[in-house]
Amino acid sequence: MSNQAQKAIGVLDSGVGGLTVVHEICSLLPFESIVYFGDTARMPYGPRSYAEVRGFALEIIEFLQHQEIKMVVVACNSATAAGLPYYQERCDIPVLGVIEPGVRAALSYTRNGRVGVIGTTGTIGSSAYLKALQKANPALHIIARACPLFVLLVENDLVNTPEAEKVAREYLLPLREAAIDTLILGCTHYPLMAGLIQQVAGPEVKLVSSAEETAREVKEILTSGGLLNPLRSGAPGHRFFVSGKPSSFEGIGTKLLHRPVKAYQVLL
Repeated sequence: MSNQAQKAIGVLDSGVGGLTVVHEICSLLPFESIVYFGDTARMPYGPRSYAEVRGFALEIIEFLQHQEIKMVVVACNSATAAGLPYYQERCDIPVLGVIEPGVRAALSYTRNGRVGVIGTTGTIGSSAYLKALQKANPALHIIARACPLFVLLVENDLVNTPEAEKVAREYLLPLREAAIDTLILGCTHYPLMAGLIQQVAGPEVKLVSSAEETAREVKEILTSGGLLNPLRSGAPGHRFFVSGKPSSFEGIGTKLLHRPVKAYQVLL
């Protein structure tokens, strides 16, 4: 049994969205500890340049590496698109992004070969999903749409409002008209408004949450590397850090994870 296996999983995001990944990891791997960093002072990442986002992500990864972790999950599509190989080259532990897991799931679900992708301006602008989907199946018809306001709706707890529905209908209309049967939620904030997205997209459209798929890959990586936590006694320790004020993050986190979330502010 290695001491490495008893270390935590490091998870980073621009805000609260990555908690959807934490939720899925906790469901699948209840004995693992998690150290989370939400860069709430600098979110949203979507409109920023890739170089800037890469710099932010690397700062956070360096912080997490001082927290006794055994792998890093970049639970942010914008940060994954901006430079997953860049982070992997600079780390001696596994670094997993959220794009490839979502792509694999979408390929397995689509029946008519018409796949929609929604994400931040940065993620859609990077064409990361488009390239990964086309590489796997060049015959796919892919419709991508940036939905920048979705992140702000989630972060400000405005998902269940008439305004949110109006925004969703406007964003998703071209995807409905294209008769997609599969829709990749290409931002980890979006599962927090999956109910509204499903309602607007229609019941026949399969939503792909990269959060669920990423949690499965975390399990595979830890299992194959002999890094699953062998300890089965006592509750795992989860720690949450944010760069902005903790209060809003704690409120949304407590609701999402169904447990009290206490976050500590860290200035990078």
